[in-house]
Amino acid sequence: MNTDIAIIGAGPAGLALAAALAGSGQRVTLLERAPEAAIADPAFDGREIALTHRSQAILREIGAWDRIPAAETAPLREAKVLNGANPLALRFAPGGAGEPLGRLVPNQLIRRALFETVATTEAKLVAGRAVVGLELGAQGAVVRLEGGETVRARLVVAADSRFSEARRLAGIGAAMLDFGRSMIVARVAHEGAHEGVATEWFGHGQTIAMLPLNGAMSSVVLTLPPAEAQDAMAMPPEAFGAAVTRRYQGRLGRMTLAGTRHLYPLVASYAHRFVGRRFALLGDAAVGMHPVTAHGFNFGLSGAEVLARELGRGEDPGAVAGLFRYASQHRAATLPLFLATNAVARLYSDDRGPARLARAALLGAGSLLAPVRRAIVSRLMDAPAASQA
Repeated sequence: MNTDIAIIGAGPAGLALAAALAGSGQRVTLLERAPEAAIADPAFDGREIALTHRSQAILREIGAWDRIPAAETAPLREAKVLNGANPLALRFAPGGAGEPLGRLVPNQLIRRALFETVATTEAKLVAGRAVVGLELGAQGAVVRLEGGETVRARLVVAADSRFSEARRLAGIGAAMLDFGRSMIVARVAHEGAHEGVATEWFGHGQTIAMLPLNGAMSSVVLTLPPAEAQDAMAMPPEAFGAAVTRRYQGRLGRMTLAGTRHLYPLVASYAHRFVGRRFALLGDAAVGMHPVTAHGFNFGLSGAEVLARELGRGEDPGAVAGLFRYASQHRAATLPLFLATNAVARLYSDDRGPARLARAALLGAGSLLAPVRRAIVSRLMDAPAASQA
């Protein structure tokens, strides 16, 4: 099998790149270990994605946004950070009556919309077979699939996961940061009104986030030590709802579980380099973010946009100059926030006295200094500097 660009991983980043390359004249082949049915109609996985304005624009440009039912998206009007019993809250909201910070969209709906978009292009999908070998040469690359088939390409793009096997086969390492915690994500119904406000509350021994969905419904993201997370996963639905109500101190009234629970390890990653000979990393394979800033998915989409622009120049897709332009731009966009996010996550998960004092000082500075809040809002909205009241 011969192709110009072989994309390993038909997740959101890989699909977005394939869609963005439509009409570029490049032959694109997606390689995915999961069966096609699982990609075409993904199951609910608990994750609600906070899409920035730029991400929405990217999805609109490649033709995927209109495939997502508008009624399934929810506006994120404000975000606030709480620290234990500290009365101060760090609040982020765009000024005036303009656009919200972003929109919350179920992950599986974005993936389905991207698959449907790619299905209208000439991109080819090879599903149900894992990549077991990779050869990267000066003139081209060879990808070996489970079952013995080979794919020859001028460029291989790995977009498989933050634990990327393709990255390892290419000889590229990554900085892996295991926070020693597990995340439970689930939908909960509640008595109170969330008013479109997302809350991240760092309590002692836990982190609990509430992401506002449509109606009296939120997505809870509960971060706990692994053993406690396993116990919470094993609770009967009624007991789990009561536990979340208690952990959130009844801020939204009584809560009840409104769907399935999903458990994920809390691990961040950052590749040592984003490109190699006839090879590039994209999505979580390049940057696997801690979810506290909600930027991991958005970085995958923006990276796909940048890489597609370089690959659409009509040159050899594996040309060194284009790959390095992509790597330079993507690193400049992602590294500062990756480092800052990890520093904040470590600070807020440390229950020792000095860390508590530092958290209180950070919240106080952010609550009192408008420039700090404006800078963070601008980053959250992924747009030019936003005005804030």
